Amino acid sequence: MSIRERLDVSAYLVIGQENCTRPVEEVVAAAVDEGFTCVQIRSKVATARELIAALDKSARVIRDLGKSDTVALLINDRLDVALAAREAGIKVDGVHVGQSDIPVEVCRKYLGADSVVGLSARTFTGVDTAQVDYIGVGVLHATDTKSDAGAIITLNEIAALVKNCPIPAVVGGGVKLKDIPALAATGVGGFFVVSAVAGADNPRLAARELVNAWRGGR
Repeated sequence: MSIRERLDVSAYLVIGQENCTRPVEEVVAAAVDEGFTCVQIRSKVATARELIAALDKSARVIRDLGKSDTVALLINDRLDVALAAREAGIKVDGVHVGQSDIPVEVCRKYLGADSVVGLSARTFTGVDTAQVDYIGVGVLHATDTKSDAGAIITLNEIAALVKNCPIPAVVGGGVKLKDIPALAATGVGGFFVVSAVAGADNPRLAARELVNAWRGGR
């Protein structure tokens, strides 16, 4: 079974060097060990080589935890980086793109049928669900880490989206621990966080609390 078939976006970490006060791979290891199910490397300041290095180190810690077959490792936007990393033997499971980035059908063509392709979208209308495995929706609250995400989405809007969306939706943007029970109650496929884990004084504890709250809410 491929990682695409096993995809779990219930607890989704988005992380880049500018979001961390410690090495990216250290935070990834702590989050995955505590139950995070998907990791996206996302940086608007890192070079291609820095992104490849972050993917390499993250893939290694996920492998060392014995979770390479169940935890998807994705790169934000950079199809070129995903392909270069794979050429170097790094296990990169796919990409996450926005609607103004590289088209999902191009990502699918070059990454293959077993890879994961995620898309940022406020609605599934017009989304090719044969090409896209999940949609990322947000923001829940205003946040500096997702300043370009558009208008805030309400819990009622999330519930309506989930009711009609044929693929999983993961919601983020300023998500905090206190938001998790209400988010889980909407039936959404998962939550994504950046600073709630990457910027926490204790990323391991923060990840554990978020995962436990999600599981309790479900």
